Amino acid sequence: LNNQLKTKTSTMPPQQMNVAMMTSGGLAPCLSSSVAYLVEFWAAAEKAGTVSGLSIRMYFDGYKGVLTGHSTVISPDIYDECSCLHELGGSPIGNSRVKLTNIKDCMARGFIKEGETPLERAAQQLIKDGINVIHTIGGDDTNTQAAVLSKYILEKHGGKVVVVGMPKTIDNDVFPIVQTFGADTAAEQGSIFFKNVVSESSANPKMLIIHEVMGRDSGYLTAATARKYREGIKAQKFIGPGFTTTQKSRDIHAVWIPELKVDIAAEGERLKKVMDEVGCVNVFLSEGAGVTDIIAELEANGEEVPRDAFGHVSLAKINPGVYFSKRLATLVGAEKTLVQKSGYFARAAASNDFDRKLIKDCAEKGVESAIAGISGCMGEDEDKEGTPIRAIEFERIKGGKHFNKDVAWFQELLKEIGQA
Repeated sequence: LNNQLKTKTSTMPPQQMNVAMMTSGGLAPCLSSSVAYLVEFWAAAEKAGTVSGLSIRMYFDGYKGVLTGHSTVISPDIYDECSCLHELGGSPIGNSRVKLTNIKDCMARGFIKEGETPLERAAQQLIKDGINVIHTIGGDDTNTQAAVLSKYILEKHGGKVVVVGMPKTIDNDVFPIVQTFGADTAAEQGSIFFKNVVSESSANPKMLIIHEVMGRDSGYLTAATARKYREGIKAQKFIGPGFTTTQKSRDIHAVWIPELKVDIAAEGERLKKVMDEVGCVNVFLSEGAGVTDIIAELEANGEEVPRDAFGHVSLAKINPGVYFSKRLATLVGAEKTLVQKSGYFARAAASNDFDRKLIKDCAEKGVESAIAGISGCMGEDEDKEGTPIRAIEFERIKGGKHFNKDVAWFQELLKEIGQA
């Protein structure tokens, strides 16, 4: 990329850049830092004379803001102050779940009028605002939609909008990106969440606690959260005989993810022994585990499967944790069952040091790429030697990447808890 930049920028005079940003999809611990770093590096480019002028427009509430024209151009006077966003979770400009190709949904929500298409409405807005670069901070759906919009503007209106995406998702499930923004922070926060929740095992004899972790197709977040939690529990000092609270009673006894086939009967038999020994059972469950079985059961009963605008099953409404808890409670002889979801707690945090470094590196390269006129989704490209940070071609971006369950640290974790 650097060589491409040197070639292009050396032959092109500095130009006025009208930059837009938007965040979209669910929250992740990276949105505020992504905005902060992008503003920082664009401001630096203007100061260095790499661009002759700069305006930065924020579209509010993701694609909803693009469709409705709800946006603002921020004052250059506050560029430096944007660094305070690093301390905040959530999005500083608001999110929404909108699919530009779902005409019916966009019309029902009042974003377009009869006879309009979302793509044309969004294109007209970007053209009206004079945007030549847009940073889409979101998951695979957000970024691939932006690429479609950019192509539409070029083909239908003869204009060029450079799209530089920032890969946000706590699921870490985007091809071919090594690590998506916010996933490491979410795992860290999920471990903090369960450090408190696990104390509930001391509130009642024979307690079953299911910690439901976000992750539709990938078990990465559940596995990484379990790893970080167990690192903490191993470092915790416990008093010897005479107390019921021990390292084993506060440990994780099972980790169920989509990539592992769960034999509920066999697991029930194994975990019954744990219950008899320590008086509780703690399970980390990925919300995507067993979803196929749940959907089949709902459809067999003639019930409607709730889905969002993208056609994804609404996991919050089908409650995988409750589904599994009912079956497991009987098998292990639980007197009380507690299902706790860490997702909203974990995803709303501010970025940790690991994610800030990743976001910063991608934002810096992303601004360079935008100035050079190169579109793509920023990230460490796992298909290239050395996994360099670059603007990855949008046609190569897709979701649904599974967690590698055979990675050494995860297999070791399963052995230590007796699941393998």
